[in-house]
Amino acid sequence: MSASVTAAGTIRIAGQLALTPLTSVSLREQAYVLLKEAIARTDIYSQRQPLRLDERELMQALGVSRTPIREALSILEQEGFVRTLPRRGIFIVRKSRREIIEMIQMWAALESMSARLATLHAPDADIAKLRHLFDEFENSPPSEHIGEYSDANIAFHQMIIRLGGSQLIADATKNLFIHVRAIRKATISQDNRAARSIIDHLKIIEALERRDTELAERLTRQHTLDLAAHVERYCDFLD
Repeated sequence: MSASVTAAGTIRIAGQLALTPLTSVSLREQAYVLLKEAIARTDIYSQRQPLRLDERELMQALGVSRTPIREALSILEQEGFVRTLPRRGIFIVRKSRREIIEMIQMWAALESMSARLATLHAPDADIAKLRHLFDEFENSPPSEHIGEYSDANIAFHQMIIRLGGSQLIADATKNLFIHVRAIRKATISQDNRAARSIIDHLKIIEALERRDTELAERLTRQHTLDLAAHVERYCDFLD
């Protein structure tokens, strides 16, 4: 996603978000949903500069007045995704290294429980779909297709949550996902993580297929905790 750097050294990305004009009467809700989805797709940890949103650009992109934009941004600020800084503007929130580690640890707990539940309840056909996420990497290493593998990696973790079948867990991970996804994307090319990641994924899939509840839960938890350890050791860009 392209972005423009302002004179103040911030990155203004509002005009570059993948947004389409709104048409329904529920403008605030639609603006909120579309802005949140656009933020989720933005690589918010790929650059150090603050990521500033411009209300006028958002109004133009969505085809609405200032009021629903401000209302949507107010909800996103309450949820911790944007922050208003006096005389500077509205910025997408980026978490500190400690905050990211804690979020990953929470994800590890919830995703590993989802893996456990999947071994007990998920249909064989749905578990089998996990393997197809990595079909294109059978004959070439993930490092040669890092963008595609990053997307498959994120889809894998989302699918584990869905396979667990717990709506409560799905709701609890929804907001965590925005930051955890961005960190997974920012770190997948570091320290040979892609090659090790796909090995972990295949082991998790095998445990799920065998309905080995304890192993599936343990492997899933450890895989995500390894990401937390990587962030602790290497991600100085979060400080």
